[in-house]
Amino acid sequence: MKFYIKKTIYILLAMLITQTSFATDSSILSNILISKGIITQEDLSSLGNGVSIEQLLFNKGVISQEDLTSIQNDKTKSQPVTLVSNNQKEEIETSVLKKLTKKIKQDNPVTVGFTKKGLSAKSADGNWSTNLQWRAQMRLTDPYRSDPRQVSDFNQVDESSFELRRARMKIGGHGYKPWLKYYFEVDLQPTRSTSDSSTKASSRLIDWRITLDKYDWLSFRAGQWKINYNRERVDSSGRQTFVERSIANRIFTVDRQVGVMAFGRLFSGTHADFNYYLGVFNGEGRGVKNDDSDMLHMARLQWNFLGRELKWRQSDTGFSEEPAGTLAFASSSTQGKCTRWSSSGCGNLDGFSSASDAIKGQFEIYQIVQETAFKWRGFAWQQEYHKKNVKDVVNNTKSELTGGYAQAGYFFNELIPTIPKKLELAFRYAFVDEPNKTDIGFTNTRKEYTGAVNYFINGHNNKLTLDYSHLVLDDRLLNINVSDNRLRFQWDISF
Repeated sequence: MKFYIKKTIYILLAMLITQTSFATDSSILSNILISKGIITQEDLSSLGNGVSIEQLLFNKGVISQEDLTSIQNDKTKSQPVTLVSNNQKEEIETSVLKKLTKKIKQDNPVTVGFTKKGLSAKSADGNWSTNLQWRAQMRLTDPYRSDPRQVSDFNQVDESSFELRRARMKIGGHGYKPWLKYYFEVDLQPTRSTSDSSTKASSRLIDWRITLDKYDWLSFRAGQWKINYNRERVDSSGRQTFVERSIANRIFTVDRQVGVMAFGRLFSGTHADFNYYLGVFNGEGRGVKNDDSDMLHMARLQWNFLGRELKWRQSDTGFSEEPAGTLAFASSSTQGKCTRWSSSGCGNLDGFSSASDAIKGQFEIYQIVQETAFKWRGFAWQQEYHKKNVKDVVNNTKSELTGGYAQAGYFFNELIPTIPKKLELAFRYAFVDEPNKTDIGFTNTRKEYTGAVNYFINGHNNKLTLDYSHLVLDDRLLNINVSDNRLRFQWDISF
């Protein structure tokens, strides 16, 4: 704020000083300088002793010797206002403003303010920036904190619980050059179950990455992040349409990995517009080094068929004036101890050995995803279809898992003006077919039907979400079909 006040005063001074080059009466300028606190009444009395206003400003340290000489020369050369052309006047004003701008940058090498990314600090030359943001996600759930996956989960005692689902600190920006970017994210201590170890709620570094983003057609990234395999997972939990991701996410996400990636965008703005992502990673999940020579390989091709790229976020909070849509395909493959991944790192699917019990290279994983997304005038759609093959080389078994979701949200104010403009209604359907944990020869089919109401107080940075789900499980081994409902309410806010 001080920077902008200084800038306003300096510009005012420049304009007034320039005007005194063409006028003999300086009383107006003197009164303004006194009112701004730049000079005192005592200083003003010295003007009658042969001291000019510009000399006084120099003595007060407001302008430099170079500025003083320039103003005095301009006054010596100046003619009555009727004899000075507009071009000459503009040249003098431009000269003084340039000098004052230079002085402002010298006196204020860093500017600080608040943006949608939080507290922001930037250097005057634009080569350095840092953004600091805090985020809290507070949630009420009834009766399940997580998705029930087995018949026994549906039969447990109901739980109604308040929880701090996520508490995050985000630090990002660029250094040396605007295209050399960095980002860190710390998870600060989420709520845990009574049976969980205290380590389940300890702070952890979940994201760290460096990105060389100089060219649209070719960029590089190294570090740990949610790799760009599928949209639902890469979309931040703070940029979701629903309280939480679909039931398909746990099974098919590749999640956070440590590695490197090349990516870019070609033919921007045309009907051939597309993004590509090619990466190599440890394959062991968050914060774990590889324990063998097998790596995880990932490739994604995204066609922006309307010539406009969609950001990695849900809901059309910006009410896009022009339609944007994508069609994407991606694949990943690896061999190791993991059969699934999450923010906690390497894990196992139901019916498969845990990572701690598995041997090196026990599971060969290959999976693919097809995806679409679209936004226009308050309407947002996205959909994914997944296939995942798991080969247990120790027990010589093969399993195929399929699943996906489709969801849509709309700000109905676009059709019915009486509905609040910041209110969005949404619906999602999701399904998963996975091996039964008792016998790999049978499968469980789970389905999710979820409706949601969002009220965006300040976009995704401050929003309220209420969603209601009907969850179904068809256990083909036990020949049992069970279902239940779940209510969740959440306030997600970023500072």
